[in-house]
Amino acid sequence: MGAEVLSDPTPTPQASGIRCLSGNHCVCLLCPLLPFLSLPLPPSPRLLLRLSLEVMTILCRCENIETSEGVPLFVTGVAQVKIMTEKELLAVACEQFLGKSVQDIKNVVLQTLEGHLRSILGTLTVEQIYQDRDQFAKLVREVAAPDVGRMGIEILSFTIKDVYDKVDYLSSLGKTQTAVVQRDADIGVAEAERDAGIREAECKKEMLDVKFMADTKIADSKRAFELQKSAFSEEVNIKTAEAQLAYELQGAREQQKIRQEEIEIEVVQRKKQIAVEAQEILRTDKELIATVRCPAEAEAHRIQQIAEGEKVKQVLLAQAEAEKIRKIGEAEAAVIEARGKAEAERMKLKAEAYQKYGDAAKMALVLDALPRIAAKIAAPLTKVDEIVVLSGDNSKVTSEVNRLLAELPASVHALTGVDLSKIPLIKKATGAQV
Repeated sequence: MGAEVLSDPTPTPQASGIRCLSGNHCVCLLCPLLPFLSLPLPPSPRLLLRLSLEVMTILCRCENIETSEGVPLFVTGVAQVKIMTEKELLAVACEQFLGKSVQDIKNVVLQTLEGHLRSILGTLTVEQIYQDRDQFAKLVREVAAPDVGRMGIEILSFTIKDVYDKVDYLSSLGKTQTAVVQRDADIGVAEAERDAGIREAECKKEMLDVKFMADTKIADSKRAFELQKSAFSEEVNIKTAEAQLAYELQGAREQQKIRQEEIEIEVVQRKKQIAVEAQEILRTDKELIATVRCPAEAEAHRIQQIAEGEKVKQVLLAQAEAEKIRKIGEAEAAVIEARGKAEAERMKLKAEAYQKYGDAAKMALVLDALPRIAAKIAAPLTKVDEIVVLSGDNSKVTSEVNRLLAELPASVHALTGVDLSKIPLIKKATGAQV
């Protein structure tokens, strides 16, 4: 919503607005709420200006303003203002703010509100400002309304957004009040708990009295009920026992009849069963004869025949094995006999050769055996890597070697029965040593 300011060189009677003078121009404020008749003016160029009629929000801040007690406070307030639409007041607003922006209008109103806010803060205490913000805001609105009203502006609302200080006055005040309230609350709680405890004890006593009386009456009623119930139960039990005995007696009679019938039925069944079992025995006997006895006899005959055949087979096998062993024995005996004859012939020829050649043959045998004897004697020495013979001026090594050579024929004669001392070469060597 807005207001237009128009300058027209040919105004008509149908134009609506308010007539003002601005230099050589005829200025008309167009507003549907204010009809009037325009007067003829000299020609001038057309001019159009706007003035906002919307609500404007203004944030007022007063920092480090001392109260009546000298406490510096920081106060923030929020005001809602707008241009008034009455004829006279709208004309005043046009005169004051026509051609200015909304921000310029806000600045003018802000300066006015902040001035009144400072002056009012200096007349109040911190408690009055902090504890009754609505009254403080109402006071600011009432004091500032006439001044801004003379500018054609109306204060729709003014509220205190925040109040604080940097000297911890408000926090100290809150702590004191909190302590007082906490103390009163603790006292109230203690008194309430005391009264509640007293009242609870009284109520509990009354409740127990009523309960005991009720329990007594209940116990009396219960005792009378149990006595009457016992009497009824006794009578009922007697009747029940009589009925039970009569029932059991009649049941025994019926069971006896039933058992007698069952015995008769069992006798008949047993007779039938005996007849069936006799027939079954005959059938089984015939079945055994057909399925067991006859096949068993046939199997026994078959086994007997097989045993006879096996016996004949074993006899023939034994005879064949004996003949085989006899033939093998005869062959081995012939071989042994031939081998013995050959060995005897060889020994005979060897003996004739020994007898023919005499000592030379014996010497040849000894010489043939000496390498084998030496190998056996020297076998331990194969494990010796090195033999060192140490000899000085008075060493007996040479004499010991000569002594061993001299004793060699005697050792060979003792082992083989051959006398090496009769060999001319050995005799000469041993004789020379001796």
